[in-house]
Amino acid sequence: MNPWDLSSSELMVWGLVLHLIADWLFQNEWMALHKMERRGGYNPTTMTGAKGTKYTRPWWDRHPACYVHSGVHLAFLSLIFGWVAIPLALAHVFIDLRFPVVWWSMFIKQTQPLGKRFDIGTDVRIWTDQVFHIVCVAVAALIVGAR
Repeated sequence: MNPWDLSSSELMVWGLVLHLIADWLFQNEWMALHKMERRGGYNPTTMTGAKGTKYTRPWWDRHPACYVHSGVHLAFLSLIFGWVAIPLALAHVFIDLRFPVVWWSMFIKQTQPLGKRFDIGTDVRIWTDQVFHIVCVAVAALIVGAR
């Protein structure tokens, strides 16, 4: 249900604006550094938990920063998308886990990060992440605006 009776195009514009506000203005350092981690000292590089033990918790057992960040998106996007903001927030969690972006950049053979401070590969990954989020907002705008 479109609470503001906006067209798909208007929903897309407002969805993009709200996404950028939530993702850039309301994301603090704590969220940015920890949103892709799992709880309990999980090391995403070695796939191990505390003291080198194999990590066996389920994929949704995330660091609280992941859920706080997606909750910010849920709050903002629900203003125009209503309940459709719930799957948008879940999609945001999935994209921010990083493996969809890493997989895509490897599959398409994009420039890879080199670990330097100013690295074009890191910029490519950031923008790939943003494109994935914007595509989700566009799909939501088409779904909600079509009613």
